[in-house]
Amino acid sequence: MKSGDQRDIKPYDLEERTYEFALRTRLFLKGRKWDPVSWPDVRQLLRSSGSVAANYIEFIEGVSDDDKTYRLRISKKEARESGLWMRLISDCNEIPDETGELLDSLMQEADELVRILASIIRKRVS
Repeated sequence: MKSGDQRDIKPYDLEERTYEFALRTRLFLKGRKWDPVSWPDVRQLLRSSGSVAANYIEFIEGVSDDDKTYRLRISKKEARESGLWMRLISDCNEIPDETGELLDSLMQEADELVRILASIIRKRVS
């Protein structure tokens, strides 16, 4: 799938959606020149965005209910962390309008993933 194709359509399959979040984050970061102060934030964002998807897969493959809930919580935590790193990157760099729109979209997706995962966790523990 090429940039601009169906990336604007949010998949209902959460495994695919978390993968797309990690992929879109990487495509956003790729080839850009960041202020050196942001280099640690960029590395952290790479890790946390991928961890959202990886821990969601771990949830699917979980060995027990407790393990599954734990993986969901980690995935939610990593989505929230991704939003933090994006905010820091945004606030410490000059972001052109086109790039800013993509970053805003990624920040919104991070927030939506936090909300979705929190809802799933609430239903599992209640």
